[in-house]
Amino acid sequence: MTQSTTEKLNSLLQRTQGIEDTILLALGNLGGKASFSTSFSKEDQIIFDVIARNNLPIEVFTLDTGRLFPETYSVWSRTIEKYKRPILSYFPNDHAVEAMTTEFGPNLFYEGVDLRKRCCHVRKVEPLNRALTGSNIWFNGIRAAHSENRASMNFVEWDSSRELYKVQPLLHWTDEMVDTYIDRYHVPYNKLHDKGFLSIGCAPCTRAVAPGEDARAGRWWWEDASKKECGLHAEKKSN
Repeated sequence: MTQSTTEKLNSLLQRTQGIEDTILLALGNLGGKASFSTSFSKEDQIIFDVIARNNLPIEVFTLDTGRLFPETYSVWSRTIEKYKRPILSYFPNDHAVEAMTTEFGPNLFYEGVDLRKRCCHVRKVEPLNRALTGSNIWFNGIRAAHSENRASMNFVEWDSSRELYKVQPLLHWTDEMVDTYIDRYHVPYNKLHDKGFLSIGCAPCTRAVAPGEDARAGRWWWEDASKKECGLHAEKKSN
């Protein structure tokens, strides 16, 4: 990886006309095994729709933390039924979960940021690292509008800890663009979005947001806003 690689591709992606072009440009310029992680958010459902309709050579996987909403499992099932394309499932290491909950209890995440991050690491980060082993490209559904932390991201970034390219095809999409695509292509989505859940993660750590709150306000709402990352997208990187 060189800085010029990401700079050149980011420049090209600034001028693309659609999500299909963005994904195809990344695939054509970066090469290697490509993976896409879905949490079944609206953004992720759009990316999966593009991958499935175009039969793109991208492995799709999800992280089943064991604490997801029933509605998330429902949209997972509806997605498989609609697209007839497999979604690989990665679970946390059972021994790590057993040890963690034995020592700290099932709701340790409410007791402090360090314990919450420990839970996120066991249930999400470690399975993600396994899922991405051997990949050169990691597509994800991050949007700049999600939070301050994400507003400064680029379309393509180098994740130095995992030694792969992170690609955010929907980085500059607005809420209106997301909803328009969902409606136009009849994409299945999580019905919790209709109840004010703008960012959906594990059930104990997610709530609906009030009008005017940002999309991430409902995640780990008891913590300071500056700490609201689980570790999936907080690894060291260089552009």
